[in-house]
Amino acid sequence: MIELKDVHKEFVNDEVVTKVLHGVSLDIKKGEFVAIMGPSGSGKSTLMHILGFLDTITKGQYHFEGKDVSSLDDDTLADYRNKKVGFVFQSFNLLPKTSVWENVRLPLLYASGKTDLKDVDDAIKSVGLEHRRDYLSNQLSGGEKQRVAIARALVNKPDIIFADEPTGNLDSKSGIQIMSILDKLSDHGKTVVLVTHESTTARYAKRIINIIDGKIISDDINKDQVRFDLDGQLK
Repeated sequence: MIELKDVHKEFVNDEVVTKVLHGVSLDIKKGEFVAIMGPSGSGKSTLMHILGFLDTITKGQYHFEGKDVSSLDDDTLADYRNKKVGFVFQSFNLLPKTSVWENVRLPLLYASGKTDLKDVDDAIKSVGLEHRRDYLSNQLSGGEKQRVAIARALVNKPDIIFADEPTGNLDSKSGIQIMSILDKLSDHGKTVVLVTHESTTARYAKRIINIIDGKIISDDINKDQVRFDLDGQLK
């Protein structure tokens, strides 16, 4: 699904060049559950932004589903973001005082101006929030808000889900529930890329890529993968 070859990324501000990624190469197959792990400033979020078409590379190659997307224009990248990927962020990014249902429907409005009611209901059901369907976002717990964010990421039926520190604002029980949902999505064939600085979160993934100072220092199958059901019980 994803292939990066010798990717570099640098930012230029007032003629000051800041190099963030240094020759990153990796492959991600369809259906994989991958964690990109590294400390603050390691380049992991920049890497996710490139993979999710939120940013472009400075040098190298990026192939997505066999197509070279390294030099696509902004409009085409926006189309890829809307149709190919879903995002889940640490801060939820829900519309305030708006219902669960309306929040989940939002990507459909951006994509086509039309709403398939069944897709919205199916996405809400997939994260176990049917009973909160008409609740306002400010009436939800942190864990419920993140479930809504996952449902919103799923409603367009994307090829891949990017989760950036999805448990960062949650208590441990809610964090387990969120990671269990992502694990379930992977079991059902969805490609999931998790970005985190916490080893306790990365342990849910089937593969862990470690990045430090803009370079991949390890890329290994996680032989100690931890899996919980939605009730917090070990599988």
